[in-house]
Amino acid sequence: MLRYLTAGESHGKALVVVVEGLPAGLPIRVEDVQEELARRRLGYGRGPRMRFEQDEVTLVGGIRHGRTLGSPVAIEIGNSEWVKSDKWHEEMSPAPGSTKQPLTQPRPGHADLAGMQKYGFGDARDVLERASARETAARVAAGTLAKALLSHLDVSILSHVVQIGAVVAKSSERPAMADLARIDASEVRCADVDAEAAMLSEIKAAAKEGDSLGGVVEVVAHGVPVGLGSHVHWDRKLDALLAQALMSIQAVKGVEIGDGFEVAGRRGSAAHDPIHWDAEAGEYRRSSDRAGGVEGGISSGETLWARVAMKPLASLNRPVLTTVDVETKEETVSFKERTDVTAVPAMGVVAETMVALVLASESLRKFGGDSLDELVRNRDGYLASLH
Repeated sequence: MLRYLTAGESHGKALVVVVEGLPAGLPIRVEDVQEELARRRLGYGRGPRMRFEQDEVTLVGGIRHGRTLGSPVAIEIGNSEWVKSDKWHEEMSPAPGSTKQPLTQPRPGHADLAGMQKYGFGDARDVLERASARETAARVAAGTLAKALLSHLDVSILSHVVQIGAVVAKSSERPAMADLARIDASEVRCADVDAEAAMLSEIKAAAKEGDSLGGVVEVVAHGVPVGLGSHVHWDRKLDALLAQALMSIQAVKGVEIGDGFEVAGRRGSAAHDPIHWDAEAGEYRRSSDRAGGVEGGISSGETLWARVAMKPLASLNRPVLTTVDVETKEETVSFKERTDVTAVPAMGVVAETMVALVLASESLRKFGGDSLDELVRNRDGYLASLH
């Protein structure tokens, strides 16, 4: 199994991620991580930070001459703002001291107030710096390693935006990996050209009013073998692991696997995926994929897909959300940090990361192996045994 731990704050010196459990011999380059982090900055409606923020990646340990060693991999992502501005050296210093400007007006919709109450903080920055979605950069770095591992198991993952605000893409076609470059070239990472134009208009209208938009992305994993996950224990069910991982993304409020909530309104005869034997391929197949590639907590061998709903961002460019100053208890408006109109396109890239980390971990649990070659041999032997 993979284990990973992220550390660091939004305006701190750096983010760090340590990934344990990767087999030896997996090819990794710093450019691979940088490319995935650049994808995380995509999307119309992002704030100015995305334009000047550069993710300075350093492979600290666990990799030698471009290949993993089997030991934990450590990656550091430097904060370019820390280098350019002395403000954050003082504000986020780990040395003993205190801030001159504590933030005492917690923002509605954020972790600010609940976190301040839970940990006994008087300054919202003690919470928001870690709760920030900037932390997902470290996850994407870890996900780059997971995607690299999965590529050797013939598993590939992509995402696309299916809704921003009230605009919903009409196309129900699930994209293939060959479509990824076109999707990433879209300003909203949407595969539906007609919906893309409407989404852009929706974002511009919200931006003009100083408001924000949420939306929905679909994550698609191709080539997932049958047998990942388990029906035996509640905490090893693949769909449960995916839901937990995807729900952990900042601002995500809903996850559905396959047809999800829509299935609840159907009769059973129209809710499941009939099984047949493909004599030519020598394998079992489903004639539909309503279950999203997971049945009974186990991958079925069909395309795995999930939809992830992100709420509108709670930091607005127009101060309209009321709050209470925790010192004076007087009503006020929440302070404004730099914010995006929408981060839905970028959230799709983070969602790919979380799916990749789950699938890579479950692949290691299922097939095992200390080296990449051994893992692939074990996978091949398992697939050859299926009938």
